[in-house]
Amino acid sequence: MPSMKAHRQDSAPPPNRRVPRRDGDLLFDADLSDLPQAMRWREWMGRVEAAIFAAPALTKLVGRDCNFDDLICDIREDLRARPYDLVLVAGGYQLRTKPRYADAIRVLNNGAHAAGPPALTPTELLTVTAIAYLQPATRAELSQFAGREISRDVIGALKRHRLIDAALRAPEPGAPFAYVTTRKFLEVFGLASLRDLPDIERLEDEGLLERPQPEADLD
Repeated sequence: MPSMKAHRQDSAPPPNRRVPRRDGDLLFDADLSDLPQAMRWREWMGRVEAAIFAAPALTKLVGRDCNFDDLICDIREDLRARPYDLVLVAGGYQLRTKPRYADAIRVLNNGAHAAGPPALTPTELLTVTAIAYLQPATRAELSQFAGREISRDVIGALKRHRLIDAALRAPEPGAPFAYVTTRKFLEVFGLASLRDLPDIERLEDEGLLERPQPEADLD
């Protein structure tokens, strides 16, 4: 499902003052300038919600005097009684079905999880979790974190799922690749940014991140 990156318009021009346009700075709401404010606001809401499905960016669909955060809040309020919601994922907005409808969607897809996370082995899940918290991280660092060797096959599987990528070569002997998570990782796990990762100690306390103590120093 396409994600929409939207930048907040922090300052609005004084009313009744024309704002000069830069070359290529086109606004597509000029036809709304004569509408009453309430009607213009509803039209902005409709355009933004529709564009979630199709447009690469939202910033030019509303005027400079539109408080984008308030607009998003009103759209979400309108969606309260609907089976989907507008959520911030990977720095952009997506329309996603609400969790309580997952069973119904699964029936329509013959039991398959539609657009759900890829099926990961416990080692793959542990590895991508380690990369999320340690990035950029080399395979040796991941192995030390996991307490066992993280194979190239595990790294390859995560790259095929587009959850990680090789960002750079570490400044150490052999110049191994250091890995980072991708935008796809945020989308799959429903995170707006890496700041939304839960505290790693809490994961361990709740038994959601089990790893043996390292038997040897792999540095």
